[in-house]
Amino acid sequence: MAFLNKLVLFAGFLSLLHAAYSAAQHRAYLRITDQEFTNLPVDIIFQAILSLVLIIYNILQVVGDFKEIRAAVDLQAKSWETLGNIPSFYTFNHRGKALSPYYEQPNPAAMDRSDLSTLE
Repeated sequence: MAFLNKLVLFAGFLSLLHAAYSAAQHRAYLRITDQEFTNLPVDIIFQAILSLVLIIYNILQVVGDFKEIRAAVDLQAKSWETLGNIPSFYTFNHRGKALSPYYEQPNPAAMDRSDLSTLE
């Protein structure tokens, strides 16, 4: 079923591209014949709207299930002790070690590559 949705999605993009090309060709035709542009033909408008509907529906089918927006759904499984545990706020390299009187700046030229990986 997913393959069919992807195929219809591709056909929807092709149809939308064709509608855009038809609109540009219609405008060029009007310029050549020195006619005033009032609006696009109904078939081009209908093709563009139908293509957009096909694209939107099939993107929703291909993407899959969405997560809930409410934060309470994700936080229900966590305890109070783990709520403050946020790994993105961990700081290992900070200026505190430079303020220590016993801190020595490492010399990268004297180290080999395995020692450099431990500094990061």
